[in-house]
This record gives sequence, structure tokens and C-alpha cells, in this order.
Amino acid sequence: MYRVAVIGDKDSVLMFKALGVDVYIAVDGDSAKKIVNKLSKEDVGVIFITEDFAKEIPETIDKYREEMTPAIILIPSNKENLGLGLADINKSVEKAVGANILN
Repeated sequence: MYRVAVIGDKDSVLMFKALGVDVYIAVDGDSAKKIVNKLSKEDVGVIFITEDFAKEIPETIDKYREEMTPAIILIPSNKENLGLGLADINKSVEKAVGANILN
């Protein structure tokens, strides 16, 4: 059975612990990249990562886009919403359906 993990700053991801999600605290893009690479080798099916860190490691995120697992989902941090997660979902839906049906 696959696990679910979340990566981000402490204030943004600690609440996920109450839901039974594996929480990983990153301090910068480099540590976020190391955590993503580590989790991809384990039985993690979904990795949620805050947009702040995702924008620092786009090549790592793209590396796993074509893989079945882990699915990497961008979420806003508690500081601000950069809109990257929604844009990513729109792009994925457009790719799957052939048209943007969300707008």
C-alpha cells in the first residue's frame, strides 16, 4: 500500500500530520529536492509539495511527471498562493482531455 507525504515549511505542513500524512520539513530547495528523490525510491504514491519549494526545483518535479508514482501535487503554502498548483492541474487536465474544461 502506498503512503502519502507532504513537503514544505513547518508552518504549512505540520497540520497534515493530524491526517496521518507523512510530513517532511524542508528548509530550502536543495533539501526539498533530496526529500523528493528519497521518497520516490520508497512506497510513496503521492507527494504534496508547497509551491514555494516546487518553484525552486522544477527540473526535479518534471522528472517525475511522466512516472506513474509518485504523483507530485503542488499546494499553496500558508504564506501565499502562487497559483502554480492550479496552473499545473489545468495543464494536466488539458493534456488528458485535449481541451481546457476547467475555465
